[in-house]
Amino acid sequence: MIIHLISVGNKMPRWVQEGYREYAKRLPSECALNLIEIAPGHRGKSADVKRTVREEGERMLKAIPKGCRVVALDVGGKAWSTEQLSAQLGEWMGAGPDIALLVGGPEGLAEACLRQADGRWSLSPLTLPHPLVRVVVAEQLYRAWSLLRNHPYHRA
Repeated sequence: MIIHLISVGNKMPRWVQEGYREYAKRLPSECALNLIEIAPGHRGKSADVKRTVREEGERMLKAIPKGCRVVALDVGGKAWSTEQLSAQLGEWMGAGPDIALLVGGPEGLAEACLRQADGRWSLSPLTLPHPLVRVVVAEQLYRAWSLLRNHPYHRA
């Protein structure tokens, strides 16, 4: 199974790139993590933010590989404990299709992305900076996998 992390934003700070890569490389091929970056739209004084988010959503939906189960990262989604995420990861791995995790930009996901999603996952009720979400998702997926495989990384 491949987990496609489809995220708005490119040109991330080095710490984001390194943090993401560190956890992504730890995941085995049975649940490989693949980052797909979506170019962010124009933001500025005179920007039409609603249009920007809508266009980012359109690009994001086009980037979803065929046959993927789609999960939107959204503050209104389901919050999972580490154990619940591990069980969910086990279900995803057993079900077969690849997964597409959608991460929006600073204003969140386009409504079309939320409608397309088969499920919604909330990392926290806090608003997290979208670059940090990449690192948190990669680490949490690695932790969930380590729990599934009785790897010593997760010690709770």
